[in-house]
Amino acid sequence: MINQPVVMLDFETTGLSPAQGARITEVAALRIVDGRIVDRFVSLINCDVEVPYEITALTGITQEMVDSAPSVERVLPELLRFIGSDALAAHNASFDSKFLTAEAERLDMQASYSELVCSLLLSRRLLPGLPSYRLSSLADNLGIRFSGHAHRAEADAEVSAELLLHLSDRLRGHYKCPHIDPGLLAAINRLPAAKVPGFLQEQTV
Repeated sequence: MINQPVVMLDFETTGLSPAQGARITEVAALRIVDGRIVDRFVSLINCDVEVPYEITALTGITQEMVDSAPSVERVLPELLRFIGSDALAAHNASFDSKFLTAEAERLDMQASYSELVCSLLLSRRLLPGLPSYRLSSLADNLGIRFSGHAHRAEADAEVSAELLLHLSDRLRGHYKCPHIDPGLLAAINRLPAAKVPGFLQEQTV
């Protein structure tokens, strides 16, 4: 288990980049403590934007759902308080973190998480040789089941949390790492894949 709390984050959005005008439509943040989810923050979000047809087709999130949702001015401060100074994790964390940063900057706010952990990068380094590292493919490969609709924030965050716990178990069992904390996970993220085995061997000394 990871020996410090981690908040697993997932956003659904209207597009790929806030720099191109995309905004968030839904968020799920799940706090993981001692190997289990102990708290969660889940909400649709109204950023007063149009939801493209292809996004509705992918996620099931409609314009009507977003229009009747709480405003981003209300949701985002609550989300930042929920995350606090705990470590933040996401599958393809660069995607979710840039949306978090962009929306916080719009409100003249700032996230204060301690570390950023990417379960996608961790999977590539700790589970080499898989045909795909998409969340759905990893879930199929590892026998992790979606409890809800894939491409909805809460279901994706739950699977990502299970994936992160699986990777932590692999670090403890296969790589014999005695202490697993967010700092170690973030350090693995930053390493080239070829250097990871040697780095992990050093952690067992």
